[in-house]
Amino acid sequence: MARLPGTETRPTLKTIAADTGLAVATVSRALSDAPDIGAATKARVREAAERLGYRPDRAAVRLRTGRTQVIALLLGAEPSLMTHTAQLIHALAAALRGTGYHLVVTPVLHGEDPLVQVRYLVETGSADAVILNRIRPDDPRVAYLARHGLPFVTHGRSDMGIAHPWYDFDNAAFARLAVRAMAARGRRDLLVVAPPLAQSYAQHILDGVRAEADATGMGWTVLDDATTDAADAEVEAAVTRRLANGGIDAVLCASVSSALAAVAALEACGREIGRDVDVAAKEPFALLGRFRRPIIAIREDAGAAGEFLARAALDAIRRPGGARMTYLETPERTSLD
Repeated sequence: MARLPGTETRPTLKTIAADTGLAVATVSRALSDAPDIGAATKARVREAAERLGYRPDRAAVRLRTGRTQVIALLLGAEPSLMTHTAQLIHALAAALRGTGYHLVVTPVLHGEDPLVQVRYLVETGSADAVILNRIRPDDPRVAYLARHGLPFVTHGRSDMGIAHPWYDFDNAAFARLAVRAMAARGRRDLLVVAPPLAQSYAQHILDGVRAEADATGMGWTVLDDATTDAADAEVEAAVTRRLANGGIDAVLCASVSSALAAVAALEACGREIGRDVDVAAKEPFALLGRFRRPIIAIREDAGAAGEFLARAALDAIRRPGGARMTYLETPERTSLD
């Protein structure tokens, strides 16, 4: 860690001010990502802070500003690692770099009361904003945070009439694209491997499947003994049991891991992907086409989601009464287009 010549003391704002020739107040506002400080000045101050090994005194910052400089991400923990979670966290952390805010990730385990962690953050004042995922149409966390005035952003949309910032992937459009592509290849009997039906994006997927299946005359059913939250082996076993009834020539999956499990089940039953059956899924990075080229993949940009969620959280902190940032990412093509 670099230090100014002749000193081993902990660097302060004054240290950075002396190094850059700027006023202490300017240095402080640059490190806080204040909108009235230019980008070049912010970059200059951040470079000096990194070179000198400056770290803010969190206790002093909280006493002075009333803020923790923490944004909490409450993340539903899924059994499978083949999700876009890693990309989402990386994008969030990268977007917050240099803003003075730190990302704290708190997993919410399966079966845990979703309000426990939210109550803790509110009651202890442990974060300046919260980012939520796995949103339900009537989500008690959204109602609780809105009622207590803690800024929050959701990855997904609620349906409660509460105005708040959100970023969402248009899962209805994803499902319509996938069903349309499989119908164009002559498929007529679709199996949907869906998320837990209580979640908003599961309902959006089924809305899209229903609309496009009605338009194309495709029959469809939802896998009823496993969801995308299940372990891969459970999804594979459930798809295998369903295949024993015959008829399936198309499978729609809401995640990469469930698509891999479905392919394993199909191939174990002697089905060839692209010839006997089509598989469609969304993915945060190009993987499925490398695994089996005929898979119909639709991109979901986890990096863009993370970057937007970080900016929306900062905006909600800085402009508590301002208009809320929202964005719907709409897919327009498949990997085979």
